[in-house]
Amino acid sequence: MSQGPDDRVRTWITRETLDDFARFEDIVGEVGSVEDGALLFFQGRVRRTNRGRQVSRLTYEAYGEMAEGELSAICHEALEQFDVGSIAAAHRVGDLALGEVSVAIAVTSAHRDDGYRASRWIIETIKVRLPIWKHEHYEDGESHWVGAPTPEAGAATGGSRFG
Repeated sequence: MSQGPDDRVRTWITRETLDDFARFEDIVGEVGSVEDGALLFFQGRVRRTNRGRQVSRLTYEAYGEMAEGELSAICHEALEQFDVGSIAAAHRVGDLALGEVSVAIAVTSAHRDDGYRASRWIIETIKVRLPIWKHEHYEDGESHWVGAPTPEAGAATGGSRFG
């Protein structure tokens, strides 16, 4: 678990389950304060259907140290941009079954609107910046790396967002 210079943020990349709400409540309880009247909790779960295809499972891979550092940076940026008390965020790697939690974010704030805005910003920023790659496995036996650059895209643009 990563803790930066501001002790109001906890982040981690893990192979362990993120299904436990109590774990996040304990963590934000440690780093939050009595000024925080709201606790917002978001979980992203593996869903059965994506773009019309039946998903059987997902595999997430990450560049570990880089992913840990970037997740921490994202959450610290959110702390600076939004009026929130504390943030805990984690992302799973490895094989995940349908229904398992792949990403979890907890935000405390004095008022709920600040927490909602910060949480939304965090998840949207994770999707763009976090060096974690998603491999979808389908019920028909095929699989696909989601968001992976294609050779054609790299040739057309002179590179890719991963290069």
